[in-house]
Amino acid sequence: MRDVCLTLPTNRACADTVTAIGAEAAHAVRRFGVRVHLLVLDSAAPADRARHAEALAALPAVEGVVVHHLDEDAQRAFLREVIDRSGADRPERLLDLMLPDAVSYGACTNRAFLLAAALGCESVHRRDSDSRYQLLDGEPVFPIDHELATLGLKAADAAAAVTVDSLDPVHADKPVALVGASFVGELSVDLGEIRELDPEVYHDVVALWAPTGASEQERRELVAESFTGGGTEPFTADRAVLDLPDIWHIDMCNIGLHHEVYERVPLPPATDTIGSDYFLHHLVRDATLPGVTHNRHIVNYYTPERRTGPGFTAYQLRYAKFLLSMLYLHPVYADLEAAAGALLDEQHRVRPEPVAESARRSAATDRAENHRRLAELDRCYRRLGGRYAEFADHLAPLRARLLDEAQTDIEDFAALIDAWGPLVRASKATPADRLPR
Repeated sequence: MRDVCLTLPTNRACADTVTAIGAEAAHAVRRFGVRVHLLVLDSAAPADRARHAEALAALPAVEGVVVHHLDEDAQRAFLREVIDRSGADRPERLLDLMLPDAVSYGACTNRAFLLAAALGCESVHRRDSDSRYQLLDGEPVFPIDHELATLGLKAADAAAAVTVDSLDPVHADKPVALVGASFVGELSVDLGEIRELDPEVYHDVVALWAPTGASEQERRELVAESFTGGGTEPFTADRAVLDLPDIWHIDMCNIGLHHEVYERVPLPPATDTIGSDYFLHHLVRDATLPGVTHNRHIVNYYTPERRTGPGFTAYQLRYAKFLLSMLYLHPVYADLEAAAGALLDEQHRVRPEPVAESARRSAATDRAENHRRLAELDRCYRRLGGRYAEFADHLAPLRARLLDEAQTDIEDFAALIDAWGPLVRASKATPADRLPR
C-alpha cells in the first residue's frame, strides 16, 4: 500500500482546520486506496493542543488513516534519536536548526519531511492552520486529488490525469516532483493594510525583495505578481497543467512534494522569516523537474493576533527578515537557474552538493544592499505613521543583529544540506514501533 503524509504544522488554535484536514485524509483513502499518515506537528499552547487532540479523537474512524499528533517534546525526542543515529557533527546545533526556539516555517516542514521518511511515505502534502477548503455544491474541494493522481508518476503517464499538457517532451521521462495550487482570499503576506493606506508605499515595500540591480519594470512586475495567489474567482471546474511548475501560483498551504525532492534537499531553517519554506519551489522548477499546477485553491484568512500588538510587531519583523534573506537567496536561485538539468543525476534525482556549494558562496555577498533595504523600509514605515512608525522605532536598534542573522541563516542552510542525507537515512532506520503517535 502506498503511504503518504498529510501534514499540518501549527502554533495556534485551529481545531476546525484539524477536522477539515481529517476529512481530506479520509477522502484520499477512499478515492486512491492509500494509507494516509495525518501528521499534526503541534507547537500551540497546552489548552489549544488539548482541543486539537479532541478534534483528532472525534474524527470518524477510517481504516487507512493513521493519526500522529506530536507536541514539541515528542518531536524533540524523535529528532534527538535521528541526529544521534546519523553521526552528525555538532548534534545540539543541528537540533536547534530542526527545532528552534522561535517560529521557523522551513524547520517545521523539515521535521515533517524526516517523519514522513521514517513512516515510509512517498510524498508529503502540506496544509496550514489559517486556511480552509473551497466548496462546490456544498462539498469541500480537496487539493489532494490532483496531488495523488500525478505525484511520482513519469510525466508521460501523468499527462492523462491533467487538463492541459504543456510540458516539453524532452522532460517526459522525468517524474512529477511537485503538485500544487494557491489560495483565494487575503494576500498571502499581511500587507493589505499598507496597500490601502498608501499604494506607493506598498509598491516600495514589496519591491524591496527584488534582486539587486532589478530594473524598475521588473520591480513593477514583481509587485503586481507578489502575494496575490489565485485571485478571487471561486472554484467551478478543474484545470490542471502539466509543465515545469508555475511557482508563482503555488503556495505552501496547498502543495504536495515527492520524496525524491525533499529527501535530497531540505528547506532553509531560518527563524522568524516568512517565505523560508519556498526554496524547493525554485529547486524543482530550475532543475527542470515536471510539476502540476492546478486550481483547487485554498481559502486564505488571517488570524487576529498578527494584526494587533506583539503579533503585529512579530509579523512585520518576519517580513523584514524575509527581505534581508533575499540578498543571499537570489544568488542561489540564479545559480540553480543557470545549472538547470545539470542539477539532476542520471535517475533524475536532485544533486544536493551544488545547492550547498551555492549557499556557501552566497554567504559572502556584500551587505550593502541589505543596508539599503533596511533604510528604505524605515523610510516607508515612517511615512505610513501610526503603528508602522512605532515599528520603525522598534526595528532601528535591531539592524546590526538582523544583518548578522541573515548571513548566519544561509550558512546554516548550507550546513543542513550537508547533514540532510544522513538524517534522512537515519530517519528511515527508525523502528516503526519507536515512532511517536
